[in-house]
Amino acid sequence: MFTLTVRDHMMVAHSLPDPFFGPAAQLHGATFVVEATFERAELDEHGVVLDIGAATTRLAEILGRIAYQNLDDLPEFTGVLTTTERLAQWVADRLAEDPALGGVDTILVTLRENPDAWASYRRTV
Repeated sequence: MFTLTVRDHMMVAHSLPDPFFGPAAQLHGATFVVEATFERAELDEHGVVLDIGAATTRLAEILGRIAYQNLDDLPEFTGVLTTTERLAQWVADRLAEDPALGGVDTILVTLRENPDAWASYRRTV
């Protein structure tokens, strides 16, 4: 399996209103380093997984939709606990919708909250 990974970052505000999350139940900020890894069994006709520029641009566009926003106020997250895992899934699903990033078999999105903690979501395309 061949892979290509691109990376960006975003800052958001949100709350996780459940006692399980302790202090994070209150409104707080989070900065995530976001990595998107694209996997495919065979390289395309250009000898690549996909175009690095297209992947980088699309990831930045997707993150730009929620960066510097309070996720609690966005309609697409109504009723959703915006955990790191759910945000990774949201980014992966948006990437999978883009036909310009077609031809890949799977997408793995990792959100790193700090150097010692991260969560990922992998989906087939």
